[in-house]
Amino acid sequence: MIDKTFATAAEALSGVRDGDTVLCGGFGAVGAPHELLEALIDQGSRELTVVSNNAGDGPGGLSALIAAGRVRRIICSYPRSADPRAFEEAYRAGSLELVLVPQGTLSERMRAAAAGLGGYFSRVSANTELGRGKETREIDGQVYVFEPPLPGDVALIRAHHADRWGNLLFRKSARNFNPVMAMAARLTIAQVTDIVPLGSLDPDQVHTPGIFVDRILRTPDPC
Repeated sequence: MIDKTFATAAEALSGVRDGDTVLCGGFGAVGAPHELLEALIDQGSRELTVVSNNAGDGPGGLSALIAAGRVRRIICSYPRSADPRAFEEAYRAGSLELVLVPQGTLSERMRAAAAGLGGYFSRVSANTELGRGKETREIDGQVYVFEPPLPGDVALIRAHHADRWGNLLFRKSARNFNPVMAMAARLTIAQVTDIVPLGSLDPDQVHTPGIFVDRILRTPDPC
């Protein structure tokens, strides 16, 4: 019997290693796996590379992980937020490396990893500081920049409903980067608001099939 549910965050996060690349879902706080991120502090992994749209907001979630000194590098589009205190303190102290990636490029690089592609050429960042040092190619008279795939060792994502097989349904804009991150990681751990019986999810409403999800943790707080 397939059952991907875990009773505790500690069990769900077992096997996350020092130096792992962690894909972290969410657009700001929406759809972000706060409980899983904070549980990484107790789990003990260090020197992590985190891939996220933002670099944390407020005292919890990703900000708490950064403040605990567990993140060595963050790859994101928008490091500033309403309350970026943890990011700013770590960055100014020189303990956190920042890699800026345009939002669409961030998503497409992960999609390339999920699809088994060796990267792609994009006009975004051509002739800018973000494109400096990267391979370029002229196509139809336009300069394109090569963008490599961006896989993760672990994806921490947040969904609304799941069944025990790992089929996921996201709530409105909480979907954001979560589905592509689930597909681009070696190990995908999803925290969900509720676990529903098999067969209760309309197949047309399954946003991420269970084949891309390895572990499920129920955290009943709303998404």
